[in-house]
Amino acid sequence: MPIELKPTLDFENYYKSIGYEIIAGLDEAGRGPIAGPVVAAAVILEQKNIPSGIDDSKKLSNTQLKKLYFEIIKSSNVGIGIADVECIDSINILNATKYAMNLAGSMLSKKPDMLLIDGNFTINNQIKNVPIIGGDRKSLSIAAASIIAKYIRDEIMKKFEFIYPSFSFSKHKGYPTSLHFSEIEKFGIIELHRKTFKPINKDKK
Repeated sequence: MPIELKPTLDFENYYKSIGYEIIAGLDEAGRGPIAGPVVAAAVILEQKNIPSGIDDSKKLSNTQLKKLYFEIIKSSNVGIGIADVECIDSINILNATKYAMNLAGSMLSKKPDMLLIDGNFTINNQIKNVPIIGGDRKSLSIAAASIIAKYIRDEIMKKFEFIYPSFSFSKHKGYPTSLHFSEIEKFGIIELHRKTFKPINKDKK
């Protein structure tokens, strides 16, 4: 059975060794669902006070996610950016993700000189960008950002489900499922659905 490696500070330590001082990890939650916003987070870890147990948010239980969210918020420099459904439908999900990530970076109280980004794209031409595919499994800063982004988006979607009880929005955490499609078939499309996403764009009412 292959050994699953946990995120490390290897990227952060390497770039600090060649002169970069303030390194932020960035990740998002909510690119795949057909409803709700995309939420991005930027995290600068305080290397002398890093919470233990940080990992790719998808590997954590809800209890672990909540605990680490509050520990990271308390010990680290954190910025949040949100792109709502209107933004996603206006500029597409990739550009909305970049917008949310740039917004998250701008909310940091320290200006980073290096951005470690989960994905295969860059977001900001004024700061050094390092895209890392699967970054939430490799970089501790990105993993911390994935925890912040996922926790916040999950909480937002829980509130939307309270407002719209006909829809299981608290389960819109990844890619759409047959449950989501059956609810749309039964109750129609509302403002929280991404009208440019398939199959929503085919069934627009």
